[in-house]
Amino acid sequence: MELPFIVVDQLTPQQERDWHAYFGTPGADRPRDIEEGIWRRTQESATAPQSGWQPGDARRRMVHYRYRYGLATTTGAPALALRQLYLYHHAAAPAEEIGAHWEAVRAALREGGWKPEGGAWVRGDLHVTPTLHSAPHPEDLRAGRTLPHGYACLDVQVTSSGYVPPPATRRRPWDVLASGVRRKAAPGTFRRIPDLAPLADYLPFQVEIGCGTSWEAGIPALHRLHEVYRVTTREDDAPGTRDFVLRPQNDPLLREILTAPEEKVEECVELYRACFLARPTPALYALKELHDAGLMAGPVITNNFDVLPARVGLRECFMRRYDQTVPDVEFVDGAKALLVVGLHADRRQVAARARERGMQVVHCDPEGFWHDGVFHPYPLEGPQDGDLVCTAPAGEALPDLAQHLLEKIAA
Repeated sequence: MELPFIVVDQLTPQQERDWHAYFGTPGADRPRDIEEGIWRRTQESATAPQSGWQPGDARRRMVHYRYRYGLATTTGAPALALRQLYLYHHAAAPAEEIGAHWEAVRAALREGGWKPEGGAWVRGDLHVTPTLHSAPHPEDLRAGRTLPHGYACLDVQVTSSGYVPPPATRRRPWDVLASGVRRKAAPGTFRRIPDLAPLADYLPFQVEIGCGTSWEAGIPALHRLHEVYRVTTREDDAPGTRDFVLRPQNDPLLREILTAPEEKVEECVELYRACFLARPTPALYALKELHDAGLMAGPVITNNFDVLPARVGLRECFMRRYDQTVPDVEFVDGAKALLVVGLHADRRQVAARARERGMQVVHCDPEGFWHDGVFHPYPLEGPQDGDLVCTAPAGEALPDLAQHLLEKIAA
């Protein structure tokens, strides 16, 4: 496979300007030319419903990817391209399963035409470095963790030629592992409201957005990444909880990328391509109106990497970070409420910290989704005692709120 790998070919002049203005500009709230994701799935009593845990089980799977994008010169107009690739796959399981897993990896390398070179396997601009460990893994030793007797581990690192991941990058999934299993919050006693008009009593307010606003812009829901990286057994948009992929023999990810890297990387860049091509929605333009009128304060606190708030002229405070368990939030003194839009759970404790500041928390989320003409409920996990919940879609609720508040000011 050759890099750079074309993601969007022949950019229009406007797309090239968008890249320089919103994605490739140094000094933003984060390096927006980088896409990164981490999943760690463990087999323990707390995860038994999805991991199939039984006493004595301790299988573990981690996937960490970090891609850097940029412009590439082509005939005619430049292209958006993947320029740097890093993918790390870790599996821990009984030694016989890891042994079979190692043989499957080697078979996939041979089938994919990779050539051994200096302790790695090479195909074009990609290098694969597998490392087999008897338990405990060196990172387990460092953290004081143990695995059952008879377990082993296999690490597989895929990198673009010339890229050496720094120690902080290599350690990142292990730091996430050390943070433990997230405990789901139990909803408190909240009040439902038909629209967001009650925010008129809590001005100015701040806003946190989740993937609901991205979905309205045509960007795939984040569960699509679970399919691409085989985090669970999900393979379509059908509703329902899916089991973790933990047994190496049930994990197709490495075989997919080793036997047909071009095809798999085409899947891996789907989300960044969709983010780049997406356009701001009525909900985001409404937030811009509210901000310009002084009714919304501070940056948009965002869990999304689509850069859509920035593209309507709003600052962003990015939450989907892996270097901080609880990322810093830019709260504004005097803000009286936090409006949480399209976010199922308070994973980064933004709403919890807002409540500690005495802010009213208001949720805007339809609490479900349509599939094959049927609405499937997906109740919010985040609302707590005293919160307000509006189930109107953001694309309706936020423009209505902007109209209501701006008319109220003008009256």
